Parts: sequence; C-alpha cells; structure tokens
Amino acid sequence: MGENEASLPNTSLQGKKMAYQKVNADQRAPGHSQYLDNDDLQATALDLEWDMEKELEEPGFDQFQLDSAENQNLENPETADLNLDSIQPATSPKGRFQRLQEESDYVTRYTRSAPKSNPCNFCRLLKILCTAIILFIFGILIGYYALKKCPSNATSSATLDLQLYQEILQTIQAEDIKKSFRNLVQLYKSEDDTEISKKIKTHWTSLGLEEVQFVNYSVLLHLAGPSASSLILGSSGQCFRPNGQPCSEEARTHSSQDLLYSYAAYSAKGTLEAEVIDVGYGNADDLKRIQKMKNTTNQIALLKLGKLPLLYKLSLLEKAGFGGVLLYIDPCDLPKTANLSHDTFMVSLNPGGDPSTPGYPSVDGSFRQNRSNLTSLLVQPISAFLAEKLISSPNSRTKNGVCSPLELPDNDERTVNMQVQTVTKFKTVTNVVGYLKGLTSPDRYIIVGSHHHTAYGPYGQEWASSTAVITAFIRALMLRVKKGWRPDRTIVFCSWGGTAFGNIGSYEWGEDFKKVLQRNVVAYVSLHSPIRGNSSLHSIASPSLRQLVIEKNHFNCSRRAKCQETNVSSVQIQGDADYFINHLGVPTVQFAFEDIKALEGPSFLSEALFPKLATKIEEMDPFFNLHETITKFLGDKEGIDIEERGERTWKTPL
Repeated sequence: MGENEASLPNTSLQGKKMAYQKVNADQRAPGHSQYLDNDDLQATALDLEWDMEKELEEPGFDQFQLDSAENQNLENPETADLNLDSIQPATSPKGRFQRLQEESDYVTRYTRSAPKSNPCNFCRLLKILCTAIILFIFGILIGYYALKKCPSNATSSATLDLQLYQEILQTIQAEDIKKSFRNLVQLYKSEDDTEISKKIKTHWTSLGLEEVQFVNYSVLLHLAGPSASSLILGSSGQCFRPNGQPCSEEARTHSSQDLLYSYAAYSAKGTLEAEVIDVGYGNADDLKRIQKMKNTTNQIALLKLGKLPLLYKLSLLEKAGFGGVLLYIDPCDLPKTANLSHDTFMVSLNPGGDPSTPGYPSVDGSFRQNRSNLTSLLVQPISAFLAEKLISSPNSRTKNGVCSPLELPDNDERTVNMQVQTVTKFKTVTNVVGYLKGLTSPDRYIIVGSHHHTAYGPYGQEWASSTAVITAFIRALMLRVKKGWRPDRTIVFCSWGGTAFGNIGSYEWGEDFKKVLQRNVVAYVSLHSPIRGNSSLHSIASPSLRQLVIEKNHFNCSRRAKCQETNVSSVQIQGDADYFINHLGVPTVQFAFEDIKALEGPSFLSEALFPKLATKIEEMDPFFNLHETITKFLGDKEGIDIEERGERTWKTPL
C-alpha cells in the first residue's frame, strides 16, 4: 500500500511529462535548441506550470497570459531559442492534458499572436493620407469661394476707375494745348535744340513726371550750305532757286529762309551739267525702257516723288549710271486743299541713325566712319513750279476736271547746270526721356514718342503739335497718379531730336538700349505729326493692333467726314517709330488727322518735309479741337493692356 502510494506521485509526474512533451512536440519548430530535449528542464518547467495553474484557478484570472516570456528571452541570450508558449490556466479539473484532448483548437487559439506593428503603421499612413485629402479639398473650396467673390470687387474697382477716367478727361482742354503750342513755337529760332529740350524737360518735371532726363549723342549731320542751291537752264542761261524764283539779288533778298532748307541731306555735293532725262516715278520698268533709248551715264534724272520708297528709286538710278537727280512732286499728286506748287521741301537720304556709326550707338569711344554722303548722286529737290519751267509745260493742264501729269517728251532735250551746296558737321542731338513707373509690371514698357525741333534742320512747326499733345497727355495721366492711380506697365515718354535727318535721336537711343528694349518693350505709340489735315482721323497700325484701331476709329472719328478704313501697314508709319518697327519688331500704332484727298494720292509723299508755319497749323485747327481729340483718344481707359498666351495678343486702349 505504501509502495502504491509512493508510486502515485511518480505516475502523476510521468503523466504531466508526457502531456508536456506531446504539446511541445506538436508546437516545436524546426531548428529549436537541443536544450528543449533535456528531461530535467522539462520536468522543472512542468512543475512550475502546474503550480501556477492551481494558483490561477481563482475567479478573475481566467484570461491570464504570460507576457514576460519574450522579456526573459531577451535577458537570457543563451535560451533565446527557448520558445515557451503562453500558458492558459486550465478550467477543467481533469488537467491540461485532458483539455488538449477535448479542445483540438487550443494550440491554435493560444499560440503567440503576430506582432502588431504592421497594422499600426498602416493605420497611421491611412490617417495621414485622409488628412491630406481633406486639407486639399478644403483649400480648393476656399479658392473657389474667394474667386467667386472677385467679380464684385472688380466691378466696383472698374466703376471707380471709370469715374476717375471721366474726371480726368474733363481736364484735357483745347485752350491749354493751344497755349502750350504757342509757347513752343517761339523757341525754334535758337541756334541749337538745347533751349527747346530744357523747356520740355522743365515742363514735364513740373507736371510730376518721374526721372525726366536728357540723353545726348554726338552725330554727323548734313546741313544746308551758306547759300541756297541753284539751277541754270542751258538753253536760256536763266538761273533759278529751288522754288522757281530767279537768282537775282532782289529775289534773294525777299526769299524766305525756306530756300536754305530745300536740299537732300547726305546727298553728294558739287556741280554737274548734263542732259535732263524724265524717268517718271523711277520704277524698274521705266528705267529699262529709257536705257534702251538713251545713254543714261552721268545724266540728270527728273524724278517724281511717290509710289515707291525714295531710297529704293535712287539706288536704281545710281545703278543705271545717272549722276544727278532733280526731285519734285507732280502737281496732280499734291493735296487739292493746299497750294504747294511754289513750296520747297527737304528730304533725307539717311535710312536711319548716325551715318558715322551704322548699327551701333554714337557714344564716347565709338569708332567713327568717314561717310560725308550716302550716295554718289547729286540730289536736289525742286518745286512743282520749277519743274513746269523745265518741261515748258502750258499753264493750264486741267481739262474737264482731269489733271494731266507733267511729262517731258522723249525727243526734247534739256540741259541743266545744277549746283548743290551742303556742309557736314558733328552736332549734339538731345532726346528728352521721362518715365511713369508701372505698378504690376514695372519692367514692361509702353513707349509714347513725339519729336521736337532740331535747330539745324527745317523749321516746320508740326513738331510743336506733337509736343503739345504728348504734354497734355502727361498732364492728364499725372492728375490720375495724384489720385492714387498707376498704370500696370511703365510708360516711357520720349521727345526725339534729329528726326528730320533720318530719325537719328530714336535710332541712337534704340541702339544704345537695344537688349533691354527687345526684351521689355510691348508697344510704341507714335505722335510724329498728329495734325496733317482736318477732315478725318487716320490711324496706321501693326497687324496685331488692327482690331483695336478699328474699334476706336468708329468712336473717335471726326464728324466732318467719313472714317477711312484702317491701314494695317507698318511700313508707311513715318517718323521715329521706324527703328522700333523694323529693328525691334515692336507693334506700333500712329494716330493723325488727315485730309481724305491727300490719302487718295500716291504713297510715300510724306518723305517730303514741307515747312509748315504755325499759322498753317492753326488754320487747319483754329480752336485746337483736333489736338484735344487726339489727346483724349490716347487717354481713353487705362492704357495698352497686353496678354501673353504663347504669343503677344494686344488689347487696348491707352
């Protein structure tokens, strides 16, 4: 009996051992340490487990789990492979072994759970992604409602700007322009253009314009000689001045200063006696026909101005071997509203800029080329009255209301001795430049250009109209600036010098700042000669500005005549816009009042510079209403607004 009782603990111990080994055998993973097969270790662990089960069989401990197993492994590197599973206290009095038999999924349920780090990381990333999406949607909603409110603000701003615009337009008065014009024309008798330039600068500065400055260039000018040129008819030996007056002492005494300025700048000078050959308008077909009939070498061509560029026609004549040119405008081509038959004119043979520095600015240190004349031809402009004397035309050439053009018969021979007297000198040409800085795009420039009188050239007064209009425009804009307005882009106001000699001032300034202008100039507005007539507002524009000019012409046309169709040719824009069009590619627009009959005549007649006296300007616009209209046309709205969408699109007005 005692022996049997002694064997019970051994039997119980063996049962526990067998149960532990069975469970362990099922759960043991390959590669477990050999220490797991040690009987003493297993028995000791089984006893500890058995005691713990007894202690944990109390209420509240049913869900106990051994959480310190992993920590023990970390503290005991030698037993790192010892993988003791979580132990769940037995609820059956039959012991754990029997539970394993009754619940086949026990091991599956109570094996160690997978690490929780991966699900947590996924949840964290999901939260971040959701937060970003919510913020993005929230930002879109804010932007949408903010933009939705903009139209009302823009409308309010536009209404205020329209009111300010109307107030400023009321300040542009014809009487103020007239006073400015008369003050300017009194300055033309100065020996150089310094006095006029100073007057313009002082006036612009007093109006509040920013950074008004002089830009000076020393350039080569071709000036009129000490006495007027002359022509001697070979048949009669009579001597005539370019306007047709005899070369008598009395006539010379009573002749006006205009005679000195009847010449071709940069022409060859000297004396030539030769036969006169009528070449008409000097086109290539006429010259070929004439060369087959006559010897043209070193002869004098009688050439009509118009229809083709003068420099092109002179190049053809020079190539044909002619030695001289008598240049005139056919009476049939002259405006019917003006009697210019006895008037002389000046032309410039300079394509543009200082001839001594072609292609680069005339600044200190620049290399100077010796170019006293730009052609081998002796060129002399003459009046239509003198041309009639050369041709011996009858006094009346109008039959049934049709004008007969002047024409020298092919079988008639006329010999003329022509004398051209000119001088070349280096003179200073001054540009006046002022800036009105832009608000949103100060590095983008809109140039508004006029020109002032150069004392060495003809003293026509159209420059005074140009300067008076641009000054009135500056006054209107500066009044807006004082009330808080600013243009989007910088407006550059320029009064050019040396225009009559080939747009020298604008060319030199353009060459001096070429890189900046090519990159930043967006438009050029020309006020070269705003009053040429009084019947219609005629605008010339680059193709990109065509729609603008058409729209504004319908609104601003003179009531006295029907508006002309817009001319989109930029080639015929005369004056200082030439460099900006043909060398910088800047879109350009020009506004001027013209006579409709003059517009119907041949093109390129504007190359002749007739001296317009102040009285003639005031005869065309006695109350200066046309000057006022041009100024208000420029001041319309806010200025030129440019949108760039891959290429420049032009939306106006100024």
